[in-house]
Amino acid sequence: MDQINYCPRKTAAWQQLEQLAQRRPVDMLAQFEADRNRAADFSISCDELLLDFSKNLIDREIWRALLALAEQSPLVAHRRAMFNGELINTSEQRAVLHTALRRVDESLSSTSSGSSDRPTEDPQRAAEVQQQRRELTRISDKIRAGDWLGSTGKSITDVVNIGIGGSDLGPKMACQALAEYAHPNLKMHFIANVDGAEILSILRHLDAETTLVIVASKTFTTQETLLNAATAITWFESKLNLRNAHTSQHFIAVTASRKNALAYGIDRRQILEFADWVGGRYSLWSSIGLSIAISIGSQNFHQMLAGAQSMDEHFFNTPLRTNMPVAMALLGVWYNNFLRAQSHAVIPYCERLNLLPAYLQQLDMESNGKTMALNGQPVEYATGPILWGQTGTNGQHAFFQLLHQGTHCVPIDFIATANDALSNITHHRVLLGNMLAQGSALMAGQAAPEGQPHRHYRGNKPSNTLIMDRLTAKNFGALIALYEHKVFVQGSIWNINSFDQWGVELGKNMANQILDNDNSGPSMDTSTAALLAHLAKNIC
Repeated sequence: MDQINYCPRKTAAWQQLEQLAQRRPVDMLAQFEADRNRAADFSISCDELLLDFSKNLIDREIWRALLALAEQSPLVAHRRAMFNGELINTSEQRAVLHTALRRVDESLSSTSSGSSDRPTEDPQRAAEVQQQRRELTRISDKIRAGDWLGSTGKSITDVVNIGIGGSDLGPKMACQALAEYAHPNLKMHFIANVDGAEILSILRHLDAETTLVIVASKTFTTQETLLNAATAITWFESKLNLRNAHTSQHFIAVTASRKNALAYGIDRRQILEFADWVGGRYSLWSSIGLSIAISIGSQNFHQMLAGAQSMDEHFFNTPLRTNMPVAMALLGVWYNNFLRAQSHAVIPYCERLNLLPAYLQQLDMESNGKTMALNGQPVEYATGPILWGQTGTNGQHAFFQLLHQGTHCVPIDFIATANDALSNITHHRVLLGNMLAQGSALMAGQAAPEGQPHRHYRGNKPSNTLIMDRLTAKNFGALIALYEHKVFVQGSIWNINSFDQWGVELGKNMANQILDNDNSGPSMDTSTAALLAHLAKNIC
């Protein structure tokens, strides 16, 4: 299929879905009563992940039309192009190969259903990834063993990861999610915000002799990261009476630009590299994951990669009708484009996953928040939804009022683990009971008692339920890869480039102009000029 000239609205499936959306809304309870196999048929398993998507505003006719939309889109060809390393990031002429970063088990493909043909593997690229992974393993193992020494000969006890965006949020989320496997004598700290209060408050409580800083930046030119790194350098020099602290064993660089890291002064033996085809929001699988490997150990880091690879195999080989990322993506398209429900909530019933909604905000909205199709023409349909969320049961005492009785239809992903080694049976039973009750109550609703209309719950509110056996490194990797592929499928159907992020550039450039007092750009609006003058007058 010619993806450049493809338009989803012109497909027969899209037009059928528009007609189906005009009917009376699907009554989920009635569907369950009429279809005894609904729960089983609208569920998909992949290793230790189970997706139940039966509580959605679909019937079998709608589901067939959604599958037809996927078949009539460039999805299958686009998927193969991504796995084969073709330049699908067309605006930057780059391959998109985060899947190549997690190929650790060549036996996995034999367990996949459907087609068994495999993506093309570039031997040189594979060797490069393996070398980078070996270096990550070497350094993380040395730090965990207490053999990486600071300038005064003491072992490292605290690791500070300085990065922003994908160089911060992914590793931070993974370290928190996999706290069960954390090293008992190493503490991880993450600094992203350029707000000096963050880095200064963290450094205040650390011992410079036993602190290691990871400066994580793809280009090693990121303004926020280098400013925070400069503050850390000053702190080390003050506390340890060091000169050029950034050249010491207290600093490691993780970057795609070895040249810039060397020019900055980082010791060449303390630079971990990754390829420039690694996108920021997909980089936790690369050397950017050094802080993860330090926290949970290289073996568990490899298990995380293996879980992601397992989901890759499932996504690549499984027929669309039983493909978990495809199912989640199609449901999102149904709500976003046909039912006009353009907000999506992710509610993990696991406190260790409390950063997952924020991580998925970046993954989803930075990827698919686009207005231009691949042919350079404005799209004529909605693209990426607004994604948000919080952990349950906290959210039940905050925004669930709107979910149950508000005027908006907000599809939800409920996420939980069947078992939790860090909890106990009493707490975990109550936690899971709350999650199941919320999904059921949102669907079933409740009639108002006589004279109490305020107690009416309309019901028929949609949700997915995603359950892992346990929050292991492997299952965590599969979970993140699942959402990556969901975003990819939606981008393919909407015919947009999910792998660039030009929308972040304009604000950054204007900030630089303000900081540099550069008047060569567009004239500053009078509001911004007045605010700048007010700040200049009041800054102490």
